[in-house]
Amino acid sequence: MFKNVAELVQLAESKGEQISEIMIQQEMEVKQVSREQVYAQMERNLDVMEKSVEDGLKGVKSHSGLTGGDAVLIQDYMRDHEPLSGNLLMDAVSKAMATNEVNAAMGTICATPTAGSAGCVPGTLFAVKHKLNPTRDQMIRYLFTSGAFGFVVANNASISGAAGGCQAEVGSAAGMASAAIVEMAGGTPAQSAEAMAITLKNMLGLICDPVAGLVEVPCVKRNAMGATNAIVSADMALAGVTSRIPCDEVIDAMHKVGQRMPTAFRETAQGGLAATPTGKQLEAKVYGISLGKE
Repeated sequence: MFKNVAELVQLAESKGEQISEIMIQQEMEVKQVSREQVYAQMERNLDVMEKSVEDGLKGVKSHSGLTGGDAVLIQDYMRDHEPLSGNLLMDAVSKAMATNEVNAAMGTICATPTAGSAGCVPGTLFAVKHKLNPTRDQMIRYLFTSGAFGFVVANNASISGAAGGCQAEVGSAAGMASAAIVEMAGGTPAQSAEAMAITLKNMLGLICDPVAGLVEVPCVKRNAMGATNAIVSADMALAGVTSRIPCDEVIDAMHKVGQRMPTAFRETAQGGLAATPTGKQLEAKVYGISLGKE
């Protein structure tokens, strides 16, 4: 039914439907299943996301010891102080990190679109939930809208850090979340596309440099920043701000940037933060390696 964002928006506008509805119809057509089946699967995804946030906010630690507990620290901070950036943003940060901390602790998460970027969509969803008071149906539709934009990126660029850097993972996830926030807040399909474009173009060039090759440092905190980017970009789009570069062109640019990115910056742990002295020390500690002296 649609191959890119322009077609997605055109379909939604011509049918007078939300983007989430277009995605539901496409899933029914492609998979040859009923609406009830498509909807039930997405509701199960929502259940997994909700539990991962809840588990993370109880406090978890990864087996490597590199991550864990930061989501709880932020919630404690919010309880005792007035955050400079506001409760909504910090709540999204905490819940995005909670999800990724659960992932690092070998818990169950829903890859949106990948495990390393799994915090942005649920983090924003369960934060804006307290602001927008959505119905259960609207929360499920949030995931379909996210999925529609993720579908476009996956089929026209990449959602893999190994192929395109962290811009392809957290960048894509943040853009997906931003588009979904707009729809939930009552924005138009075109505004969802603007939010995606604004989010993604502000994450172009973000490298993938996991310390010790693990999806922990800096991945957890990058999901936090992706969540804030998503919310701010959604607000900009809802205010009428547009991207001078169309969404599909931004996605294409991200793809080309990823192709030109050196392999050291694409999930190999050979560059960036992974190659810092402390990054190397942490790697040695995790794997019990003696660094020695050259």
